[in-house]
Amino acid sequence: MDLATMRDIYEEAHLLATEPEDVTYREVDADGVSAMWIVPAGAPDNAAIIYTHGGGCSVMSMHSHRKLAGHLAKAAGVKVLNVDYRRAPEYPYPTQLDEAQKVYRWLLAQGIEPTRIATAGDSAGGNLATTLVLALRDAGERLPAAIVAFSPWYDLEHRGTTLETNAGTDALIDRAVVEMMAQMFLGENGSPTDPLTNPLYADPAGLPPMYLTAGGYETLRDNAERFTDLARGAGVEVTLEITPEMQHVFQFMAGRSPEADASIAAAGAFVRRHLDL
Repeated sequence: MDLATMRDIYEEAHLLATEPEDVTYREVDADGVSAMWIVPAGAPDNAAIIYTHGGGCSVMSMHSHRKLAGHLAKAAGVKVLNVDYRRAPEYPYPTQLDEAQKVYRWLLAQGIEPTRIATAGDSAGGNLATTLVLALRDAGERLPAAIVAFSPWYDLEHRGTTLETNAGTDALIDRAVVEMMAQMFLGENGSPTDPLTNPLYADPAGLPPMYLTAGGYETLRDNAERFTDLARGAGVEVTLEITPEMQHVFQFMAGRSPEADASIAAAGAFVRRHLDL
């Protein structure tokens, strides 16, 4: 399947979710990065979630994730800045991480304090939600208050055991898919062992509290499990949710699946608690 066809198919992921009520959308230029403000009714002006969408950094967009991010915004009562970063292979690593950092600094310039910002994302976007904070920490900058990652894809070496043990139950992700997407994302210069592409090689010390999820049936389940162990060993507060029999980023079923709704509600409560709302 060619990349253009893949992008067309994956872009329809938003159809899985219902339309969140009492949420408005507005596209914005965030210091040269396309993004979408998703604002639930009653949300404060001085708090935000930066959302980085999944899709291996090569497919999907802020539009495919509009409803998922909208349900999270409503659950948290916080506006979401849904980032439409440029995609690989046309723009390989570190484009996506660079643009996520630009968006974060743009938010600070809007007067929003780091203690009122959370990062969030799914799959490759969960990776970006994590590596963004790692990069900020390494640069000595002030950090967001929390990280949320739905079914994060951290392992760019494809060494996880559930990639094999869950191969028969995962309806979306297999070894061929992650190998192809990792190659496009990394390009010629990226390394699968760089801590800013593969957080399993990072020192998580100093990261803010994290909320990680995975579906029990998905091949990337142990990405969240392994990073949880690593982060807890470094003294980071991590909440890990493994939902039995669920698929990769099952939160896409928001509004139609009780498991998706429960997971998003829990993530929203986590964000509210750590943004002191």
